[in-house]
Amino acid sequence: MPALSDVIDALDTLWPRAGAEPWDAVGTVCGDVAADETQVTRVLFAVDPVQEIADEAVTLGAELLVTHHPLYLRGTTTVATDTFKGRVVHTLIKGGVALHVAHTNADIADPGVSDALAGALDLRIVRPLVPDSTDPKGRRGLGRVCELDHPVPLAEFAERVARRLPATAQGIRVAGDKDALIRTVAVSGGSGDGLFDEVRAAGVDAYVTADLRHHPASEARENSPLALLDAAHFATEWPWCEQAAAQLDALSDRHGWGLRTHVSRTVTDPWTAHAASSWGTSSDVPNLTTGAPN
Repeated sequence: MPALSDVIDALDTLWPRAGAEPWDAVGTVCGDVAADETQVTRVLFAVDPVQEIADEAVTLGAELLVTHHPLYLRGTTTVATDTFKGRVVHTLIKGGVALHVAHTNADIADPGVSDALAGALDLRIVRPLVPDSTDPKGRRGLGRVCELDHPVPLAEFAERVARRLPATAQGIRVAGDKDALIRTVAVSGGSGDGLFDEVRAAGVDAYVTADLRHHPASEARENSPLALLDAAHFATEWPWCEQAAAQLDALSDRHGWGLRTHVSRTVTDPWTAHAASSWGTSSDVPNLTTGAPN
C-alpha cells in the first residue's frame, strides 16, 4: 500500500499545481502527508467537497478524497463545525480521509476536464480551444475543438448531450435552429461564457458548456448562427471524475499499489427541481425535438 505522500505526488504529476490559475486554491487541503504510516487503499473522486461527499468517503473507507472544486477558494479564519466547510474538514479528519483538489490545473491538463466532456459526448478532439502556450505538443489548454463522426441536426445532438451527461434539474438548455446540422463543436467543462471570442474564432457549429448568462448568450446568438447547449456546471465536469480515476488506476498498476478507486454517483448540483412556468408566452415555446408547444 502506498503512503499518502506517494499518491499525492502521483496526482501532482497528472495535474501539476503550477498549472492552476493564480486565484485558484488547489492541492492538499487536509491529511497528514508527512507521516509515512499514513497509507492509502481507497480513493474517492467527486466534483464537490460538500458534506454528503465527505460522509460518502468515510462510509466507503477511503483514505483520500479527490475533488475538482476547492473547499477553500477564499481565505477563512475558522474551521469550526458551525460552518459547513468546518464540518466537512472535521468529518474528513475524524474519518481519516485526506482531501486533495485539482481544479484549474485539471482544466488545462492533457487530458483534462474538457477531454473528459468530449469523450462523454463521443466527440473526436481536434485541438484545444485556448492552447497553453507553454505546451510544445499543443495538447494542453482550456476547452476543446471537436468533430462529430457525421453531421446531425441540433435536436439530435442535444438529445445526445442530455443522454450522456448526468441528469440534473436544469437539463440541457438549447439555443439555435433545431434542424441546423452540427459538424463541429467546442466544449468547455464548467463556466464557459468567457470563451465566446475563442469559440467564434474557431468557427464551430455548436458550443457545449455551462453557466451561460443571458447577455453573453444573447450576443453570441445575434452575432452568428452558433448553437448553444448549456448544461449544469456539475454535469459538464462529472465525466472528469471517471477519467481521473482511470488515470490514477493506471499509475497504481504501474507502481503495483493495488489502489481501489471509486467515483461518486451522488449528484451535487445545487439545483434540485425544475418548475415549468405557465406565465406569459412560455406555453408557446416549442419542444426542441417535436416543434410542438410544451
